[in-house]
Amino acid sequence: MFIQQILHKPELSKADIVCLLNATGEDMELLFNHAARIKQQYIGNTVHLRALVELSNSCEKDCYYCGIRKSNSNVHRYSISENEVLEVIKYAYENSYGSVALQSGEIQSNAFTEKITRILQKTSKLTHGELGVTLSCGEQTEETYRKWMEAGASRYLLRIETSNPELYRKLHPNDDIHRFELRLEALEMLKKTGYQTGTGVMIGLPFQTFENLADDLLFMKQFDIDMCGMGPYIEHHETPLFAYKDSLMPLKERFNFSLKMNAILRILMPDINIAATTALQTIEKNGREQAIQIGANVLMPNITPRKYRDDYFLYENKPVSNQSNEDDLKVLEKSLAEIGCRIGYGEQGNSRRFYKNQLNP
Repeated sequence: MFIQQILHKPELSKADIVCLLNATGEDMELLFNHAARIKQQYIGNTVHLRALVELSNSCEKDCYYCGIRKSNSNVHRYSISENEVLEVIKYAYENSYGSVALQSGEIQSNAFTEKITRILQKTSKLTHGELGVTLSCGEQTEETYRKWMEAGASRYLLRIETSNPELYRKLHPNDDIHRFELRLEALEMLKKTGYQTGTGVMIGLPFQTFENLADDLLFMKQFDIDMCGMGPYIEHHETPLFAYKDSLMPLKERFNFSLKMNAILRILMPDINIAATTALQTIEKNGREQAIQIGANVLMPNITPRKYRDDYFLYENKPVSNQSNEDDLKVLEKSLAEIGCRIGYGEQGNSRRFYKNQLNP
């Protein structure tokens, strides 16, 4: 009954969110059912696709949790050529994905900026401006963000990983390119530039508390994000944080807390886009579908050319399909139909919250 009272409050406090995060058994089901009803009311049963292209695993950052961090000398570095990128973008367009997401390690250089600009311009021409484009290329200058938007990008995902400055410092080197303040400034620049702005956090990190997770959700609400991608922290054996592997909560708990975070965010922000992340699938085969059922509405099928996929290795056991893109899509369509959802083929699936804010600034 106590959980029911919380769920029917017009506003959730930090204490309320901590209580919901601790929900188990029937209480957790009450939370999931409530979030599912809100999703159905505001979003419906359509799932939008972002065809994911992992452009490059080269990165100037040295984040302690990431498998492609700069200091990992065992990574086979790659950068997909423009022609190869455009080839898979053409495939996405011709197969009615509606949108693509172009992701890479973080690089700030003129050559990188110009490469992304050319890809965006050619994508716009190739698809007659009909294909939505999300970028996830890290911290850049405001000039670069503006240039990419003018070239055709409309959405940008920049995960903050944690909204707690002290925890952020424990996850990154203590230097000028890994500052929490820079991350915040970049998010603010993205909103100012006019992007549909997304962020996200990892769940189950070393040193992380329930209060930290509650603050993460309140941060996203206060920042008024348009979209979110968050999932369980999965360790990588060639990172500094791997030393804390024995102190982590079990994978199943990280999975359940990730679902609860997605459900609570749907309650807090009913009309944003929430992606069911691949990391969920690492723990449970149907993890993404479970997230869709309780709040998420976006999926990101990987269409990166197959010869590069094993090298974009952010965390252990990342799922890499051996099927063709066409077969992957058929399997996804079938699994979504089984839970009463449909793919919004040919739809960009832009954030409803973003457009509402545009109409009512």
